[in-house]
Amino acid sequence: MTLTTTTLYALLLTPIWFVLWIRVTSTRSELNCSIGDRGDLNLLQKIRQHGNFIEWVPFVLILMVLAEAQGTDRLWLHAAGILLVVGRLAHPLGLRIDNAGHPLRYVGNGTNVLAVLVLAVALVRILTGL
Repeated sequence: MTLTTTTLYALLLTPIWFVLWIRVTSTRSELNCSIGDRGDLNLLQKIRQHGNFIEWVPFVLILMVLAEAQGTDRLWLHAAGILLVVGRLAHPLGLRIDNAGHPLRYVGNGTNVLAVLVLAVALVRILTGL
């Protein structure tokens, strides 16, 4: 069994993860801060941008693997994958300490929730035979 669709989206998400990780690591290095944020709001923001990625992406990719392994039509997988990538590109730009209501934050969260819903529906269809 090959999971080519999930693999495609995992590969598209990898550079986003890398950029977010580099931003945290370089700021930690500049501040000589190994753990925590030392009260630096810029570092805290970068930590949360990276953390939010880490909170969402593995869960959605697991759902994608489950759906793809059970033969879900690729349309469902691509819908979820595109939503996830769009969300992961938008969210860090909208997750701002000085603007909790930034529109890109809502786009990021909304697309991720929609990706989960798409995959949940696909998995329920498989389990119920609908």
